[in-house]
Amino acid sequence: MRTLSLRQLKAVEAIMREGSVARAAKALSLTAPAVTLQLKQIEDDAGLPLFDRTRDGMRPTDAGRLVFEAATFVDERLRQLDEELDALKGVRAGHLRLGAVSTAKYFAPALMAGFKKAHPGIEISLMVGNREETVSALRDHRIDTALMGRPPKTFAVRAALFGDHPLVIVASAGHRLAGCRDILKETIAAEHFLVREPGSGTRISLEIFLSDIPGRLDYLGQEMGSNETIKQAVMADLGIAFISAHTIAQEVELGRLVILDVVGMPIRRQWYAVSHGDRTFSPAMHAFDTFLGSEGARYLPLVSKPYPAAAFGLS
Repeated sequence: MRTLSLRQLKAVEAIMREGSVARAAKALSLTAPAVTLQLKQIEDDAGLPLFDRTRDGMRPTDAGRLVFEAATFVDERLRQLDEELDALKGVRAGHLRLGAVSTAKYFAPALMAGFKKAHPGIEISLMVGNREETVSALRDHRIDTALMGRPPKTFAVRAALFGDHPLVIVASAGHRLAGCRDILKETIAAEHFLVREPGSGTRISLEIFLSDIPGRLDYLGQEMGSNETIKQAVMADLGIAFISAHTIAQEVELGRLVILDVVGMPIRRQWYAVSHGDRTFSPAMHAFDTFLGSEGARYLPLVSKPYPAAAFGLS
């Protein structure tokens, strides 16, 4: 495979991502016959088909997946090389692809703004998704650094802690438990919960919290697709929610939500900046890592500690 060209690898990448030769050709601004030729050349060299031609499109074979992984690695390494050469030339520039789980979107823009102020020459982009989407993007090298809670364990990563992440239970201001102290887990478990989709970090933490209540996990609660929807539903008194304190600071301050005083709450997790274990740190990644270590925690929007009585619906 030593005769492989970058053009051939890009053709395989595009077919893998687009699902057909025609769409890959459009993405590459080439003709379909040109892309087909690149694919035939690499298949002839490999001695194996890289894709099965099906009615639903081009499906990668095991060989195709291996070539795609190699193409992704080469593309990523060339991008790193550009940044490393710029650093050697003294160019204070670069590009950082930042990923964030959906809960982190409440502070990620302010964090980015602070970083840009300190490093105006570094371009930074943001991809927001749920935990599974963010882990997938990190694993496939589509992002450089991810802001998340629990680092993934399915592949090697580097994780740097940069702040606390408290999780609380919230209700509408008029909820019957809003003025209660030391609410027992058994009492709160009987309430109707509004929850995120399976795979969400906060949902997993709620499942752990309620796991010792017999039968409670058989039906965790009504699923909703975003923290914003959950907050609106709680304010409408459709149920209570287990949620990141970072997402509800403004609503608590305005008196639209209250934090319930549940025994064992808040649950304290941590925020990490996570990168792929086989990823060579670029100058931009080094700069962001240093910035997070010294400044990251102050961008986390917390309800004041200790929580004011008003946050619990108490005067």
